[in-house]
Amino acid sequence: MKRKLIAAIGAAALAATVAACGTGDSGGGGGDSLTVWLMDGSAPQGWLDELNAAFEAEHGVRVDVQIQQWDGIQDRVVTALSEDGTVDVLEIGNTQTVGYATAGGLADLGGLADEPWNENMLASAQVDDTLYAVPWYGANRVVIYDKSVWADAGAEVPTTREEWIEALELIEEHTDAEPIYLPGQSYYVLGGFIADEGGAFAVENGDAWAGALATPEAEAGMDFYRELQAFSDSPTDNDEASPQQSTEVAPNQEVASWIGLGWEANSAVAAIEEQGGEADFGYFPIPGKTADEPGHVFLGGSNLAVSERAGDKDLATRWLRMATSREWTRKFVDAYDDGVVPGRADVTAEPAAGSFAEAMVRSAGAGFLPPLTTGWANVEAPPNPIKELMTKALDGDDYRSAAEEADAEITARINRE
Repeated sequence: MKRKLIAAIGAAALAATVAACGTGDSGGGGGDSLTVWLMDGSAPQGWLDELNAAFEAEHGVRVDVQIQQWDGIQDRVVTALSEDGTVDVLEIGNTQTVGYATAGGLADLGGLADEPWNENMLASAQVDDTLYAVPWYGANRVVIYDKSVWADAGAEVPTTREEWIEALELIEEHTDAEPIYLPGQSYYVLGGFIADEGGAFAVENGDAWAGALATPEAEAGMDFYRELQAFSDSPTDNDEASPQQSTEVAPNQEVASWIGLGWEANSAVAAIEEQGGEADFGYFPIPGKTADEPGHVFLGGSNLAVSERAGDKDLATRWLRMATSREWTRKFVDAYDDGVVPGRADVTAEPAAGSFAEAMVRSAGAGFLPPLTTGWANVEAPPNPIKELMTKALDGDDYRSAAEEADAEITARINRE
């Protein structure tokens, strides 16, 4: 159920296609109703039904949940936020929130600022220390590995980068499997390696932003990416979606490991079973430089916000407060079958031992986000200069000159509204 949502996580390049609004009436709340926009595959239906029944009983209003598709959501949200009473509460991708808040479309939620929000997620909901949304949940990538191949190679689950490389070397030496499938342009994975070194894609420079790839930290992150990618047969100019690693790669060739999201792991299992096979996957956090802390991972996810032009901002805030309360967050986490990182620090996810979710939650504390600025969407729009740099570096081009060229493009794009 979560596939469409998790696939869209991290898509800060906001879609330009105009599409019709989601299900339900187009009119907003006010008076005896409340309009809530949630994304397709986001909230477990049982949780949502129970929450709304409780809210309706307490407040005597009807909650109209309208399910939206990620494709074309940018235009629909911009339109809704510019109109009175179209939507009261809405779900927003965490990399998109700053843009909507800066444009004046989101209500100030300062009354919720003292709640124990997950610190790694909170930055995406704030602008100049003002809270314009609240963290709802997050998800991140982990390493998915074929347990039987690793056992045949005598490889152990690693806790450091060094152990990771040693395991891949054993697999390469003792099996016919591709040790790791790593596309040339999986740039959020690269972002984690750069963050491990203390670097970032871009940094603030006074009132503007500047690309930060021509730095020792970014180069060290790319060096480790190159070391890993040398174990892969993937071309250097493709990303994790082309071909789709979960349904087109992992089920159709002998791959010992790959880096992916929860929905991808589930899709790979289903595809293998459809072919009459049996998946035997294990999961571990992307290793860090030392065993003390896992590697950094992009912590994508969703926030909940209230429209500045909601029909009833007070009622909308009450629904949002209830949905993200400790009680209902606990129920949400329990109902979310793919695993989720809760938006509240006082709710702990307790996934099953050995599951994808367990590995994901263990690494979430080392989560990172891309630059939280409206112009970041311009950077991620094709052709993405970070992806282009990765291919050049993997193909043997001089890193520093290629990175300086990418930085110039990033700087020009990120400072353009």
